[in-house]
Amino acid sequence: MKSNLKKYRSEKALTQEELAVQVQTSRQSIYAIEIGKFNPNMVLALKIAKVLQVSVYELFELEENDWLA
Repeated sequence: MKSNLKKYRSEKALTQEELAVQVQTSRQSIYAIEIGKFNPNMVLALKIAKVLQVSVYELFELEENDWLA
C-alpha cells in the first residue's frame, strides 16, 4: 500500500509528533506509515484522514501487488 501521509502532513505543517498526539498513536507509528513499513488499522486511518481533512483514499493507495495477497 502506498502512503501519501507525509505529503498531506507536510501541507498542514504538522510534525510527526503533533499528528501522533492528535490521533492518539506514537510518532514511531506515523513514521512507519510514512515509509511503508506499517499499514494502519481502519480506525487510525480514519483519524488521520479527519485531522488532515482528506479522504482515506487520498492518504492511501493500493498498489498492484496488494491485489495479489
